[in-house]
Amino acid sequence: MLPGIQETMKHCFIVLLAPLAALLPLGLHAQTYDVVIRHGRVVDGSGNPAFFADVAVKDGRIAAIGRITGDAKTEIDATGLIVAPGFIDVHTHADDVADMPRAENFVRMGVTTIVAGNCGGSTLNVAKLFRAVEQTNVAVNVATLVGHNTVREKAMGGSFDRRPTPEELDLMKALVEQAMKDGAVGLSTGLIYQPGVFSKTDEIVELAKVAAAYDGIYTSHMRHEDTQIYKALDEVFRIAREAGIRAEVSHIKLAGPSAWGQADRVLAYIEKARAEGLDVTQDQYAYTASSTGLSQLIPDYALEGGRKEFTKRIADPEQKAKIVAEMKQSLRGKGREDFSYAVIASFKHDKSLDGLNIVEAAKAKRGSDSLDDQIELVLEIQQNGGGSGVFHGMSEDDLKIFMRHPNTMIACDSGIRKLGEGVPHPRGYGNNARVLARYVRELKVLRLEDAIRKMTSLPANAFHFKNRGELREGNWADIVVFDPDKIQDNSTYKDPHHYATGIPYVLVNGIPVINNGEHTGAKAGQALRHRCR
Repeated sequence: MLPGIQETMKHCFIVLLAPLAALLPLGLHAQTYDVVIRHGRVVDGSGNPAFFADVAVKDGRIAAIGRITGDAKTEIDATGLIVAPGFIDVHTHADDVADMPRAENFVRMGVTTIVAGNCGGSTLNVAKLFRAVEQTNVAVNVATLVGHNTVREKAMGGSFDRRPTPEELDLMKALVEQAMKDGAVGLSTGLIYQPGVFSKTDEIVELAKVAAAYDGIYTSHMRHEDTQIYKALDEVFRIAREAGIRAEVSHIKLAGPSAWGQADRVLAYIEKARAEGLDVTQDQYAYTASSTGLSQLIPDYALEGGRKEFTKRIADPEQKAKIVAEMKQSLRGKGREDFSYAVIASFKHDKSLDGLNIVEAAKAKRGSDSLDDQIELVLEIQQNGGGSGVFHGMSEDDLKIFMRHPNTMIACDSGIRKLGEGVPHPRGYGNNARVLARYVRELKVLRLEDAIRKMTSLPANAFHFKNRGELREGNWADIVVFDPDKIQDNSTYKDPHHYATGIPYVLVNGIPVINNGEHTGAKAGQALRHRCR
């Protein structure tokens, strides 16, 4: 090459590089990550001790954990804050999540994944639910169980106080199988509710076998949570054993003063079953009150056939006297003298009663708070469409013992809340925050790392959610960032409509849904279709 040409090309090469080099400091070079959370104390969900590290997110997944030198589109300073996996709530009633896709009461307490379809009630068409979740886009990841009560009602045509015919059982099995094929995570029962209350154990075993064939779990709101809890647990164990399925005891508790003080014995009973080869775990909410329909105060047989048949029974003096007598007997069996422990959460027919206990409501509505008037009010509520209630019936000492057990996961047993509607149980707004505020920070019932494990890797492992529940490279970037000194549940029984605070950031699949304490409107959740391992 001639010297002049060589010099000219060298000059051109320098000229071409110079503008590119000049642009690099202006930020036009490629950014390494989508999000980097810096300087936080990482509690990775495994139960291991916390450690200081940065967490980087790329394409919805955790890209790196450690000292991160690369930059990102979004930088979060987590100095003084805890960085943990997003919380997984395996016991919700958020089946209408596609209708309220912001799921604000959940994400504001750090929940990034929910399991719907609990207590035997679910969508019948799981494929349709997942399509709605994907078409609407929702703020949280959504999985669902298929409910025994739902399939039983579909198959048995309104007549429930009996065994299903072979044809009806075959239809129920087919419905469960279709739900599992469509991605349900397992089968749930609610054995205090219509129509499951009339089912026999062998019926449930047959349905659980179908779920087991698809690697499903069996979850149960058992028949008894009082002094008869051991009999109810025996049924769970039998179903797990005969169906070859792992099992979950829903919202474990001891209800009523006559049952208090047995938490250690109950846990030992479950541990014995585990030692015999059964895979049984349990979930719990962090409150001493439960919540369900006020119809649970009425004998099951009185409700069979729906409102029309119930009204007929109440109109018959002999049948009504029997119902009233059984309600009084049940009350005494719980160690109670009246229904003051039961608070009306929502009664659409007369909203003035919302927030009053049954004694107060009877006085307001009937002018008398006698036990007979309390029962009359309960029957009147049922005749007018029914209502929901909050039932104060547990001992906090028992609650603490259940919570300390390593196989107890945290779950709120709530649906999606509408601000200002009714006087619902506060657990729907504050459950996870309450565990971290009251039972970790204040009472020191749990280590922080153990509490986080109960909300993350434990439920992920029990329900077979892959690549979730731990902060680990390659996992989905469901992440919650909170202040351990300020996290707080603000929802109370009297004034429930308040979101949890002290959680400035929540990421779902790498997208900030809560940013600086505010909901961004992002709908980054996924439909979690379960598949056999």
